[in-house]
Formats: sequence, C-alpha cells, structure tokens
Amino acid sequence: MTASWALNPGRRRNMQANTRRDTKPELRLRSELYRRGLRFRVCHRPLASARYTADVVFTRARVAVFVDGCYWHGCPEHYKEPRTNTGYWAPKIARNRERDALVDGLLLLEGWTVIRVWEHEPVEDIADRVEAAVRAA
Repeated sequence: MTASWALNPGRRRNMQANTRRDTKPELRLRSELYRRGLRFRVCHRPLASARYTADVVFTRARVAVFVDGCYWHGCPEHYKEPRTNTGYWAPKIARNRERDALVDGLLLLEGWTVIRVWEHEPVEDIADRVEAAVRAA
C-alpha cells in the first residue's frame, strides 16, 4: 500500500467523501433542465473513444455540459490557493485546467458544443444557455 497524499486521516476522509457526480450544483441544473422538458444523459462519455465524461450530455444535439467546481477547476473568482500541501495542490489544479482545455478541444473538433459553467453561477442562467444551445442544434 502506498502512502496517502493527505496530511492526516481526517483530511483523507473528508476528501474521499467528495463525489464525482450528483453534486448539488449538478442536481439543481438537471432538475431545471428536466422541468423545461429537456431530456439528457448524466455522467456520459460524449466520445466513446475518449475516457472523459460530461456531467450532462445531449447526444442528438451534440451538446456537452460540464459543471466545474470552483476549487477543483481553479475558478478565477473563488479559487484560493490552499495553505497546506501546496506542492500537491498547485500542480493538481493546473492539470485539471489543462485537461479541461484538452477535452474542450477534442469535443469541438468532433462537432460538439461545449458548455462549461461554474458551480456558483445561477441555475436559471445556465439552463437558459443550455436550452438555447440544444434547441439551436
């Protein structure tokens, strides 16, 4: 067994409790989109050849929606550099940003519309953008 990256057991438990899907911002957005009559796939791979998943995917319209957490994706408005273990977190957040840009580029090359939103954005505004993209497709 390899050593944990966490500095203490309490922090490790806290970080393990974070989920990849069904976060509150995602659930609010999905609820609003469903209320508007839009049907979609959840936590789905837009490209079968790539291992990246989008939070909400409209396969026929070719629209992929990513709800990015302010901490995990380095929101310019809310992200704050951690005070501990910066040698781990700074490169981790940078890799997340690079991966986001790579995924966006791959999807755009394949003809997809990519919508990236921050978790703090108003749900109604996000849903308006998504609905417009889906209905335009």
